[in-house]
Amino acid sequence: MPSHYDDLETRDDAERQEALARELPATLARAKTAPALARLLREVDPDKVRDRATLARLPVVRKAELSEAQKKSPPFGGYTTRLAAEFDHIFQSPGPIYEPGRREGDWWRLGRFLHASGIGRGDIVQNCFGYHLTPAGMMFDSAARAVDAAVLPAGTGQTDLQVRAAVDIGTTCYAGTPDFLKVILDRADEMGERLAITCAVVGGGALFPSLRQGYADRGIVTRQCYATADLGNIAYESEAVEGLIVDEGVIVEIVRPGTGDPVPEGEVGEVLVTTLNPDYPLVRFATGDLSAVLPGTSPCGRTNMRIKGWMGRADQTTKIKGMFVRPEQVAALVSRHPEIARARVIADREGEMDIMTVQLESPADSADNYAASVVDTLKMKGRVQIVAPGSLPNDGKVIEDRRSYD
Repeated sequence: MPSHYDDLETRDDAERQEALARELPATLARAKTAPALARLLREVDPDKVRDRATLARLPVVRKAELSEAQKKSPPFGGYTTRLAAEFDHIFQSPGPIYEPGRREGDWWRLGRFLHASGIGRGDIVQNCFGYHLTPAGMMFDSAARAVDAAVLPAGTGQTDLQVRAAVDIGTTCYAGTPDFLKVILDRADEMGERLAITCAVVGGGALFPSLRQGYADRGIVTRQCYATADLGNIAYESEAVEGLIVDEGVIVEIVRPGTGDPVPEGEVGEVLVTTLNPDYPLVRFATGDLSAVLPGTSPCGRTNMRIKGWMGRADQTTKIKGMFVRPEQVAALVSRHPEIARARVIADREGEMDIMTVQLESPADSADNYAASVVDTLKMKGRVQIVAPGSLPNDGKVIEDRRSYD
């Protein structure tokens, strides 16, 4: 079992809150030196934002806003505290959207994940994340250096060469998407080669239980992380394999989709991340992913918040009767009526016609109370159903499309 990466991982709640009270104001003050964030946080006094409750009052930054800002002010849209030429790398992800990078330290903080996976000095990591344009390759390259492991910068594709290199070099660890390792292993079998890989660190795709078990049957321990090009490491698995432990360099909130309002522990919602990176201090950045907070702390001894992992997408925008219905509109409906706990819009069909049903968790005894608000916020009429509080599924969905397109 690997020892902890540093003392930050095992802090108690009081220590973590004290650190947050110092780091949040400093991060926000630094963020206000970036032009776009200075405008967004114009009315915010950094010294008054010292905990999660006050952080939750700040506006949400969405990826669409970041993309639009980059079009107007390339390459980073005014969201960085450094000029483009002051970074070591500039990456282009699909969109296109541009992300900065630096060689200094473990800039994306993935070394913590590799350490938790048992990777360190003496290991050789076959890094099969892409090095071309997108940052994933450099993110894991930096992580390997942080734990003193050697790196084969293999990139994607070229399966025969991947097998040959793994055999000749004696690769001990794989880094890449969950499924590409199987491609390499299957090809090695066909070539009659036996690989020395005993551990895999994966991201960028779903690690299905059957795939993890298949690797385990070959003697390969597989761990996954949740990271993005914008934010770096967000959360990661440890040897406990009970949810994902939130990284020490970010603050994660789970909010009701379409809003910035935190949901109760255990309820599925959208992942918002505030990164404490002084060069790229994104504040309440909406990932568009769904997850939920797990209660308690990890059996491995790491004490930070845990989340369940990826549970779907929060952007559930759906066209009904030719009109788009967005999570923000559903949130606006709920906010008009304090007695509504949760709402769910269901798109279905009767014959060849779209129908919309709005389910509301409310103690009210008449759906008529909400008909006008439904039309006003969702811009169309629909059936309104009152359901018992707590009866809607805990899956993060506020819009459900039940129509079949077969």
